[in-house]
Amino acid sequence: MLPIVRLTLLVGGTATLGALPVAFALAWVLARWRFPGKVLLDGLVHLPLVVPPVVTGWVLLLAFAPAGPIGRVLEAGFGVSVLFRWTGAAIAAGVMALPLMVRAMRLSIEAVDRRLEQAARTLGATRWRAYATVTLPLAAPGIAAALVLGLARAIGEFGATITFVSNVPGETQTLPLAIYAALQRPGGENEVWRLAAVSVVLSLVALIVSEALVRRAGRGVHVL
Repeated sequence: MLPIVRLTLLVGGTATLGALPVAFALAWVLARWRFPGKVLLDGLVHLPLVVPPVVTGWVLLLAFAPAGPIGRVLEAGFGVSVLFRWTGAAIAAGVMALPLMVRAMRLSIEAVDRRLEQAARTLGATRWRAYATVTLPLAAPGIAAALVLGLARAIGEFGATITFVSNVPGETQTLPLAIYAALQRPGGENEVWRLAAVSVVLSLVALIVSEALVRRAGRGVHVL
């Protein structure tokens, strides 16, 4: 079981850290900018939450296949492929975790009183210094909560992962996929119980830490 847990944490951690800069940029744009098409961008960001995960995995498969637009570039330019690899599982998990991370970060950024930034600007701070010394520290608990939520979502990802990179033991078989494989085997109930218990504990710890970070922010922002 330990290799499966280790692979799950590797995939979930890589997915969360990889999605972090994208999620933060999208959250900042959605929280602070006004532009035509903002509603459309918001809808596209949250699309993985509402479409069947199998559809998301299928789209990723089309994009990263050898003949796909991204897969062709990866193979021609770097000689790598993410199909049936743990890196592909991390990509699928990151895509599925992205909407939750963006939502949590956006709420956190919107909760920062912009008058504090304006006060810093009137005292001579540049826009970036006001951002780094006022906005970012105040939004930090929400950003940390978004990371934990993203990790919880990533380690529980199933549908998009099995569609995109299949269920390969030792390579893409994370906890949810291992549970699915055990369910298909006669007499695998005991293994299912053990894997499910570990999965529940990991997710529960992540959610408790996330909620604690949000409450620490003291703004009454709830991301669930």
